[in-house]
Amino acid sequence: MNLDRAVPPDPYEVLPVVPAFTLTSNDVQNGEPMAAEFAHPAVGGADLSPHLAWTGFPAETRSFTVTCYDPDAPTTSGFWHWVLVNVPVDVTELPQGAGQTPSAGAPGAFSVRNDYGEQTYGGAAPPAGDRAHRYVFAVHALDVEKLDLTPEASPAYVGFNLTFHTLARAVIRPTYQVKG
Repeated sequence: MNLDRAVPPDPYEVLPVVPAFTLTSNDVQNGEPMAAEFAHPAVGGADLSPHLAWTGFPAETRSFTVTCYDPDAPTTSGFWHWVLVNVPVDVTELPQGAGQTPSAGAPGAFSVRNDYGEQTYGGAAPPAGDRAHRYVFAVHALDVEKLDLTPEASPAYVGFNLTFHTLARAVIRPTYQVKG
């Protein structure tokens, strides 16, 4: 099934421009298809978050927020797969599968509910037969040690707060597609 709709813009193209730093992964590559293990069980995946590591962020960084967003979801608001808030500044790598716990192994961090309604990473699950979806993994370097949020905050509210505290951002955009 091709849903025959326009390709939405990259979410960070419509926000204020900030400097970039480097995000790498042993598991996913920019512009390349993700393995099924990073997809949702509804499409045969294992729901594992990929390994992520970041370097080159500004010296004045006080904490990080890690997000995964699908701008290609057939909704007017995209689809949030993961929002990990208040990652300490000394945590610069998350191992594969870290997103299965609300804190992802980062002391003091927490995940807000994704669009599956879970406080964890939720894997890719685009509609069968739709074009390949982009999964925008981003690490936001922040100017505060903690965002004044709770695990009950929505991903959109976290994003609103990120706009005012992001010093720099690192992004990697793998894809995923379910053949129809």
